[in-house]
Amino acid sequence: MPAWVSAGYEDYARRLPREFALALIELKPEPRDRGRTVGQMLDAEAKRIAAATEGYASVALDEHGSRWSTRELADHLRQWHDGGRDVAFVIGSADGLHPDVKANALAVVSLSAMTLPHGLARVLIAEQLYRASSILAGHPYHRE
Repeated sequence: MPAWVSAGYEDYARRLPREFALALIELKPEPRDRGRTVGQMLDAEAKRIAAATEGYASVALDEHGSRWSTRELADHLRQWHDGGRDVAFVIGSADGLHPDVKANALAVVSLSAMTLPHGLARVLIAEQLYRASSILAGHPYHRE
């Protein structure tokens, strides 16, 4: 990832309060040079995603998912926190996510109807989690 991705992600992750700590687990995409179909690659990635997110409720990020406002994200964040749930936000590879990853997710959420580069999606979800946690802490939200 470019340096700006790491800098942006780290900036927002560092701002989050302890009770909403953010950890990044990066999985390398499946190699595209082995003559496998997209379905086969997504299947292999799905297995690695399942292993990496074991013990977490997952939220699959997909451009066709539900569109949550920041306030809605804050409400979900509060519910997960109060319920003692650890949540993994899953960003797919260039080919997206296997249908099983989305089917097994707590929610499938869109960050935008536009296709976003993975690095930008990483920064965006970190920023939105920071903003949602700020709302929960009682900080004024610029839209209200």
